Amino acid sequence: MSTPLASPGRPPAGRTATGPVATLRRAFPPGLLLALPFLVLFALFMLWPLVQGAWMSLTDTSLSAHDPSFVGLDNYTEALGDAEMWRAMWHTVWFTVVSTVPLVAVALVMALLVYTGLPGQWVWRLAFFAPYLLPVGVIGLLWLWLYQPDLGLYNHLLQAVGLDGLAWLSDESVALYAVVIATLWWTVGFNFLLFLAALQAVPDHLYEAAALDGAGAWRRLWHVTLPQLRRITGVITVLQVLASLKVFDQVYLLTKGGPNGSTRPVVEYLYDMGFTGYRLGYASAIAYVFFALVVLASAVQLVALRRREK
Repeated sequence: MSTPLASPGRPPAGRTATGPVATLRRAFPPGLLLALPFLVLFALFMLWPLVQGAWMSLTDTSLSAHDPSFVGLDNYTEALGDAEMWRAMWHTVWFTVVSTVPLVAVALVMALLVYTGLPGQWVWRLAFFAPYLLPVGVIGLLWLWLYQPDLGLYNHLLQAVGLDGLAWLSDESVALYAVVIATLWWTVGFNFLLFLAALQAVPDHLYEAAALDGAGAWRRLWHVTLPQLRRITGVITVLQVLASLKVFDQVYLLTKGGPNGSTRPVVEYLYDMGFTGYRLGYASAIAYVFFALVVLASAVQLVALRRREK
């Protein structure tokens, strides 16, 4: 009687597989083995930096010193009493408030315009989304030219209608809003794409039923379209708030936090403390204070969204 052939990769009947691969299979479930490469990378590039940063925040680690000492919660105590840190935190919060509303509202309007059938839809989709694909360095250089006081496009347009030009990036009362405008142009395309996908998922029979009931275009918008977009609007708002709280690149390239620190966000402040002031331990403490506030803001938003869905 012939012995059945063993399948490739499996030992013959009656024998136990040996070797490192077989040992791993016996020690870990198959699902864990499949996830192991990701878990290793996650631990290496996420968990370990978090643990190392938390430890560093409890020391006086500095780029100019080689033997840091343990200082406990002194860095956190200093951070909580640092007026400049709270000023930078306020700039971050205010930027988030001022930028989130137009980044959600304008994206919704853009998506509705494309969805309702503008001629040449592919051109509009490309025009609305293309800026989001540009790197931040290009955005910074482009908007520096647009905001240039003497030769910039915006001051030229203001002077053409009889208005005085603005010191877009050197006036404390204007600079932060100039950064918001640049951010709106750069990133609104992502929110537009999410809204457009959600609009295309709205069932057609809802519009047909509303039309049979005599609802016009505006009534269909208010009573069919917008209610169907409630969940995606909440998701986009949460994502936008988190993205705006982490603002750094465009501010650093356009204003470097000026004039007189009037646009400096908290991420730039901790960067300055760590890499300009060489105080890595103190910068780590600021980062964890900011992280706690971001987690708190996220939790409040999620609770609010769940209550709205009930």
